[in-house]
Amino acid sequence: MRVLHIITGLGIGGAEQQLRLLLRRLPTDSEVITLTNPGPVAEGIVADGVPVTDLAMAGNKDLGALPRLTKLVKQGRYDVVHTHLYRACLYGRFAARLAGVRTIVATEHSLGAVQIEGRQLSTSARSLYLAGERLGTATVAVSATVARRLERWGVRRDRIHVVPNGIDVGRFAYDEDARRAARSRLGLPQDAFVVGGVGRLTGSKRFDALVRAVAELPRARLLLVGDGPERERLRGLAAEQGAAGRVLLHGACEDPPRSGTGGAPDQGKSPGPDLPSLLAAMDVFVSTSYDEAFGLAVVEALAAGLPVLHVTCPALHDLPAEDAPGARQISGSVPELAAELRRFEDAPPQRLPVPRAARHYDISHSADQLMAVYEHAVRGTAPTREASCS
Repeated sequence: MRVLHIITGLGIGGAEQQLRLLLRRLPTDSEVITLTNPGPVAEGIVADGVPVTDLAMAGNKDLGALPRLTKLVKQGRYDVVHTHLYRACLYGRFAARLAGVRTIVATEHSLGAVQIEGRQLSTSARSLYLAGERLGTATVAVSATVARRLERWGVRRDRIHVVPNGIDVGRFAYDEDARRAARSRLGLPQDAFVVGGVGRLTGSKRFDALVRAVAELPRARLLLVGDGPERERLRGLAAEQGAAGRVLLHGACEDPPRSGTGGAPDQGKSPGPDLPSLLAAMDVFVSTSYDEAFGLAVVEALAAGLPVLHVTCPALHDLPAEDAPGARQISGSVPELAAELRRFEDAPPQRLPVPRAARHYDISHSADQLMAVYEHAVRGTAPTREASCS
């Protein structure tokens, strides 16, 4: 089966890295087109053996990109076109239709309760989304929560299929040597109490609340993994709170890291600790985001054996509470965060067994479910949905 994936960009991000993980496991002849920004994830996908084409789209209203995209789709003679992220879903569905492709699948990665890909939900955004959605064959939701949101938005129930995000569970197994090495490389004392967070540094992630809470614990350190427009504001806030020396903004982390032939790191590169090693360096993981479509970083932290505090996480809300005994939902206020973190700071460091929730979201399961969507969509029949939208 020949499948073309069209995505808005391939910088480091959850949807982008999720695509790379899936491509490693899908038994398809795959190619990728990125509308713009062929960043580190594009380089990783190419290193994995999958071709990536950059459309070099100039912006959201670059309508000249549509005929170029249509031509590429037509030339490829694909069985399935699979689109990812808002802009790619709009342009990709139109291009696939114009190119004569019958089977068009789209994954909704980022539909939150009040925003989509960082943009506030609006009537115009919904109308444009639904107009494009009707051109497709099937819409994939990354969680049952997103499936319910899509149905409330007006997407037909029989077109929605839940294929959860996934992780390579085994990669995140806790390693004491990796913990020591990562802390040494990051300049973190081996006996320090380290609070961690992972995600794009944007306002919706509310990392400012985490900085303020850690500032109230003089012995605590904060390790934030990610990059984004809030980086300098968070740095300034840490200084203002008297915690500049205890807040480490590590930057984005490509995961999985790029490999050369045989899985060895690229020659001439010094990539630093990978994401499992960064998680190993932490003592407790906190997700302060108030609006998520899935909550991938929380699942990764659980796979690393970390106790987790989270404000919202659809991946866990969609499962029984006993599947993630190390996770605790909080309101996310600064006083509550500080109190919860003191509780962990005063206790001996602990690593928890990998919970059922992490194993439930193994990427191999997600790849199998996505293949079922492809096969049934090509045949014109509907697969059994993993979860109900009701």
